[in-house]
Amino acid sequence: MSKHSEHSSYREKLVEHLFVGELLKESWRLDRCDLEVAKPEVDNAGYDLILEAHGVIRHVQLKASFIGSSTARQKLHVRLGDKPSGCVVWIYFDEQTLALGPFLYFGGEPGKPLPSLETATVARHTKANQAGQKGERPNIREIRRGEFSSFSTLDGMYAALFGKAPAA
Repeated sequence: MSKHSEHSSYREKLVEHLFVGELLKESWRLDRCDLEVAKPEVDNAGYDLILEAHGVIRHVQLKASFIGSSTARQKLHVRLGDKPSGCVVWIYFDEQTLALGPFLYFGGEPGKPLPSLETATVARHTKANQAGQKGERPNIREIRRGEFSSFSTLDGMYAALFGKAPAA
């Protein structure tokens, strides 16, 4: 068993902290220092972080895959679409160094809602029931990698999340 699968929860939190740190650095670099970060107490609406900068509030679901991963789609909760600016950030990282990037983004422009999930595939449970059937997960949708926008650098990801920073 690899360290990545054996300690997946640890890695997930590590990637989250690295990402938040990079966003804070970008806010600093832009001479704004206005990025606020919050975490939900309960995770039942599909988001991991609440980010606010330049007057834009984002409810962000984070996903992570190592560079070279064969993952072709991600699952997201339909309630993320109820948030004013819900979005998904899919972070690729180097397996050895944990360097972040590229970044994939699924969401609307700053201040706009998540694109409609009406035509997205309803996800299925990963484990089958006693009859060997994998039941549907009615509140979860699958989004293909090709539906995400890609950013090679964090500054592009930051702009997708919050738009162009107004003059300080």
